Amino acid sequence: MKFFMAEFIGTMLLILLGDGVVAGVLLRRSKAENSGWIVITTGWAMAVAMGVYAVGRISGAHLNPAITIGYAAVGRFSWVEVPPYIGGQFLGAFVGAVLVWLVYYAHWSETPEKASKLLIFSTVPAIRHKPSNLVAEIVGTFVLVFGCLALGANNAPSQSGLTPLLVGFLVWAIGLSLGGPTGYAINPARDLAPRIAHALLPIPGKGTSDWGYAWVPIIGPLVGGVLGAAVYTKLF
Repeated sequence: MKFFMAEFIGTMLLILLGDGVVAGVLLRRSKAENSGWIVITTGWAMAVAMGVYAVGRISGAHLNPAITIGYAAVGRFSWVEVPPYIGGQFLGAFVGAVLVWLVYYAHWSETPEKASKLLIFSTVPAIRHKPSNLVAEIVGTFVLVFGCLALGANNAPSQSGLTPLLVGFLVWAIGLSLGGPTGYAINPARDLAPRIAHALLPIPGKGTSDWGYAWVPIIGPLVGGVLGAAVYTKLF
């Protein structure tokens, strides 16, 4: 239960701050309206760092089923612990998305664009080409998991408390360099749970939740996570 709660809290903070920055940029009459991709990627980077700082000492702050399953697949994490970790991640992501809806409650009716409302909760590809979208998610998550293992292997930043911030920088780099095609879900819980929230919440004029695309940001990160963990473990 302790690990479940840690992953729940950490992922809730991740989504509250991550989806929150997207809402600030996309929703009409927000103070951050139209501030752009740099603001979004920076906000997500700091969201990850904050989530890891909050619960890293308790659960290791996976905050992502792709990391949890990737680590388990190569023997760096117990399969017994996978269900509570993933359960906490999905529930935390859902609650974080609901909180974003509440924080920006007055802005939904001011924003006519259906696509913008969906983008706050889940990823939408810039060009809808599912094979290449899948590849983008696989590569992005490969870099994430490979990079997290590499950062964890360095004792100096771990001892000084810099590792969570460096993980945030890693996510920032992924967003800037690899996030353009799909919006870089690189995390099944980050995409699916808020997408469910989008489907359930009474958001004015929200449109479809785009379930035809929803499998891409689930399968891609899971494949990329296992590959990233396997390659790092094999090489080092």
